[in-house]
Amino acid sequence: MIKCLIVQPVHADALTLLRENGIEPVICPDPSEASILTRVADCQAVITRDAGFSGRAMRAAPGLRVVVAHGAGHDAIDKVTATELGILVCNTPGANARSVMELALGLSIAAARRIPAADRDERNARPGFRERWTTTELSGKTALIVGWGAIGAGFGQMLRDAFGIDVLVHSPRATVPAPFETVAQLEAGLARADLISLHTPLRPETQALMGPARFAACKPGAILINTARAGLVDEAALADALAAGRIGAAGLDVYSHGAPQGPLAAFDQVIFTPHLGGSTTEALVRVGLGSVGHVLTALSGQRPATAQNDPPGWD
Repeated sequence: MIKCLIVQPVHADALTLLRENGIEPVICPDPSEASILTRVADCQAVITRDAGFSGRAMRAAPGLRVVVAHGAGHDAIDKVTATELGILVCNTPGANARSVMELALGLSIAAARRIPAADRDERNARPGFRERWTTTELSGKTALIVGWGAIGAGFGQMLRDAFGIDVLVHSPRATVPAPFETVAQLEAGLARADLISLHTPLRPETQALMGPARFAACKPGAILINTARAGLVDEAALADALAAGRIGAAGLDVYSHGAPQGPLAAFDQVIFTPHLGGSTTEALVRVGLGSVGHVLTALSGQRPATAQNDPPGWD
């Protein structure tokens, strides 16, 4: 029996598709390495989410052929060891793009209008919210999209269509179509943007992309949205920028462990969501079925289009 380890929960439709193709899903009760190591030995495939997959776990499964990231992110999968062992690593980009861009829009509106803080005050019978806070419209403002992939491009189009926002784009690897304006230097875009939304992958050159110097370049009162990767933002620098008024509000779907209880928690204008970007039912179905599709393709001896490594002799 061919087996596929499911490191973190996937939609039931994905499990059904595996079974219909003669593959037994092996469900991890939790994503710890101990749980993985006790179940992976006789698996030929793995589907994992943000927990990733370690080289140690790969070495514990001599028949493993493919590890699929459920979603676009594959940073936490040990691709060096995978390549060494002849294991293919794939991801499923774009399948959850609509859900992520809709959350980015929701966070933008919520941050501009201080919706979570207003809700807290009402629940606590605390009067005077409108006198304490200034809120703003998005319409007619300028947004900077950092990273012009499926999500960034879709979100930029959404902002333009819904609010008439002028959209600037900083994405050195992308071709950006008119009427969107490319800014070659990130600082130049930050100086003009009322709304900054991060959609770029985490690479060595984008680690702490938003740090002290970049926050100092921001237009005072700008809103920062991050639905991409926690490591893009220096959180200590963000707290300083909020305290100085350089950043007016932030909507964060990704952040370091404990950030909602740390220095950023002191700011009512910071919104935390628990990595909800791709967690709609629709997105989970699409990503789950896409992940299984890559498993089936790889186990049939073909290379999925989203392969992230090139193991020698894999074919």
